[in-house]
Amino acid sequence: MFQRIITFFEKQSFGVCTYLAERLNMSISKIRLFFIYSSFLAVGFPIVFYILAALVLDVRHYIKKIRIRIWDV
Repeated sequence: MFQRIITFFEKQSFGVCTYLAERLNMSISKIRLFFIYSSFLAVGFPIVFYILAALVLDVRHYIKKIRIRIWDV
């Protein structure tokens, strides 16, 4: 049951922590812990950053998809 909950949240997390971990060459769990601890200390500012990063990554993915479709024609 616990593993299903973890899997659900990992699929719905927009890939922000995964993207940052790959770019910074760090463990994903360290990045997630950083967001959790810093949101307690900074009164939610990292949550705003996380949402903005998720939007940027989503728009970036959408633009790449459109660019591939244009050049396939």
